[in-house]
Amino acid sequence: MKASVSAGVGKGFEVHDITIAQPMGKEVLIDVRASGLCHSDLHLVETEFGIPMPAVFGHEAAGVVTAVGPDVTTMEQGDHVVACLVHFCGLCLECLSGRTYACLNPDTVLRPSGIEPRLSCDGEPLTQAYGIGGFAEQMLVHENQLAVVNKQIPFAQASILGCGTVTGAGAAIHSAGVRVGDTVAVIGTGGVGLNVISGARLAGALRIIAIDIEDSKLAVAERFGATDTINSRNVDAVDAVRDLTGRGVHHAFEVVGSQTTQQQAVAMVRPDGGAYFVGLAQPGTAIELPTSLEMLRAHSAVVGVHMGSTNLKRDIPMYADLYIQGRLNLDDLISQEINLSEINHAYEQLKRGEVIRSVITKFD
Repeated sequence: MKASVSAGVGKGFEVHDITIAQPMGKEVLIDVRASGLCHSDLHLVETEFGIPMPAVFGHEAAGVVTAVGPDVTTMEQGDHVVACLVHFCGLCLECLSGRTYACLNPDTVLRPSGIEPRLSCDGEPLTQAYGIGGFAEQMLVHENQLAVVNKQIPFAQASILGCGTVTGAGAAIHSAGVRVGDTVAVIGTGGVGLNVISGARLAGALRIIAIDIEDSKLAVAERFGATDTINSRNVDAVDAVRDLTGRGVHHAFEVVGSQTTQQQAVAMVRPDGGAYFVGLAQPGTAIELPTSLEMLRAHSAVVGVHMGSTNLKRDIPMYADLYIQGRLNLDDLISQEINLSEINHAYEQLKRGEVIRSVITKFD
């Protein structure tokens, strides 16, 4: 089958013919119909995060089940499924408490060493990034990383659910617990930031302030539910938020992964509020936090968000149904549908801010 392979850090993506194994145990073989280009994949290909290369990336993927392993119990051939990079065993205390995103034994969904790898090229094993490897015609994934969704949702829109939507909307709904009447600031209005806005809107936030350096992106944020916009290239974002809210916001979401914007998120939170770091920062990024009596009295929180505190089996089908009901905007997240061979060009467009999300839907 065809797959886009990354040979090493900084070497981009290149299409190769590779071999995929047959499903065993709880594995599911899927014909990929759509695979989104999330910025996280680009981070991992351009920066040394310790992922063995060569590798097949791609984690926002949706498709049709074509075969299942003998121990699969939650899906069958013909089901439409969405992959998610949350790994969970389903048996540990965290999983049994519903906190599958914090599983204590996440590697149980991967094939152990010493047996045939899921992916290989010319007889050599390939790393299957995140246990998914969605930049390919097919993927072989443990059933605990898959959710069955309503067949009415188009594959391109479904693919976004497994990362951009569960991370962004989940950050607002689950991680922060946004309530009716709360005020929210979202720094960074790319794909994940727009989903944070959608989640805050679904949760009933009274004021949702979108912050970015591009007016065009702020205009898109209004279509997702932003009530106010701030171009931080022109004004001080913290001062502007305080001018709009008086004391600051209940919840500030940083979706850029920058030291500067993380510091801004902390500064624009009202007493008893929270700053939530969603963006993937470079290794070694750090900020300074005051520990004065004033800070202690404020009772504010700084929280790292992993995958929107998501329970994928519950949340992905829910978001799919919300889309079908017309209550969750996914259409405006998709800028273009591309061929597998166009990944490098599409990522250059993403870096220039020309697209929100490119989705692979052609593999010829």
